[in-house]
Amino acid sequence: MPQISQLAATWASQLFWLVVTFGAVFFIVGRGMLPKVQKTIDARDHSIAADLAAASAARDQADKVEADWRVRDQANREKAQALVAEARQRAAKASEETLNAAGQQQADRIAAAEADIKAATQRALDEIEAVAAEATQDIVARVSGVQVSADEARGAVKAAMAHG
Repeated sequence: MPQISQLAATWASQLFWLVVTFGAVFFIVGRGMLPKVQKTIDARDHSIAADLAAASAARDQADKVEADWRVRDQANREKAQALVAEARQRAAKASEETLNAAGQQQADRIAAAEADIKAATQRALDEIEAVAAEATQDIVARVSGVQVSADEARGAVKAAMAHG
């Protein structure tokens, strides 16, 4: 077989060039390019780790700011509720004072009206008494023919009105 005999003759030469090619690839790629690629990968990994650390710090800071905001918001809500409660209390007190003043005014008006009514009633009773005394004098003079004084007639009318 000629291929096998030829293989033995070119075998050493092929092996030599195989070793030279692999050696060149090893030194060019393995020793030259691979460390640069590895350095780039390491730098990228370091950059990503730094970015993640910065993002974590930013998130922690944001959480702290949010917690502080929530505390301030709650304090502001409590202050607002206290102000509203105070305003309600002042409004209720003002309403109560207004109602008391209005009630006092009404009571004063009622008292004045009652005094006016009592005075008018008294005047009406005095007038009725005067008319009744006059009528009594006339009736006594017509029925019995005796003249009765105005004071006696008035006394009799008062006694009759007092006893009903």
